[in-house]
Amino acid sequence: EVGVDDALVKQRFETTEDIFEMNNGCICCTVRGDLIRILSKLFRRRSSLDAIIIETTGLADPGPVAQTFFMDESIKEFARLDGIITLVDAKHFEQHLDEEKPEGVENEAVEQVAFADRLLLNKTDLVDEEELIRIEKRLREVNKYAPIVRCTKANVAVDQVIDLRAFELERILELDPEFLQDAEHQHDDSVYSIGFEVPGELNMERTNAWIAALLRDKGVDIYRMKGVLAMSGCDDKYVYQGVHM
Repeated sequence: EVGVDDALVKQRFETTEDIFEMNNGCICCTVRGDLIRILSKLFRRRSSLDAIIIETTGLADPGPVAQTFFMDESIKEFARLDGIITLVDAKHFEQHLDEEKPEGVENEAVEQVAFADRLLLNKTDLVDEEELIRIEKRLREVNKYAPIVRCTKANVAVDQVIDLRAFELERILELDPEFLQDAEHQHDDSVYSIGFEVPGELNMERTNAWIAALLRDKGVDIYRMKGVLAMSGCDDKYVYQGVHM
């Protein structure tokens, strides 16, 4: 599979910052070694870093990611965990919170809210005030400590997400006494990804018809779609993505 996010960020913001993308695995499981390797590489440069931002997928359990900063001695020497930020989709949050998972499988939505040091309640323009109040109440039932910041299109001030000095190990140990133990966890096998790469160009009309039919028949089962498309007769490429189709 070809990752597109890192390239899009670099192109959109013309940044000189380093962006590393870790593919083909769960950041809290198989890719954890990559995370340690990349962090160690950054620290070996001995250059001054303002911050390191780690963005996980919406299906990641934040616990094992946070563990990295306490269980690996080389990481502990150079970095502290500043805070865990959870972006909450106000439009679709409750359906994930209420999902019934197989026995032994964690509900990632619950874990992400519970571990959060700050909750960004996003897409507030898509729900009314009554719904927002209900959602905030449900967030408080899971996490009574983290400040809730309402936002649209994730537009918040930088000081709401960086240099928070908010992570408290004591609180996490109260939440999960086995936090510092390297225990295995299970993900929901009913959620999976598929990617394909095909050379050539697409017909705009037929592609739109295919996507429309796919969303009509399988839309409720699709969490995320993204890709870069080459359309016949167009010099520019089209970036396609959607959340909760």
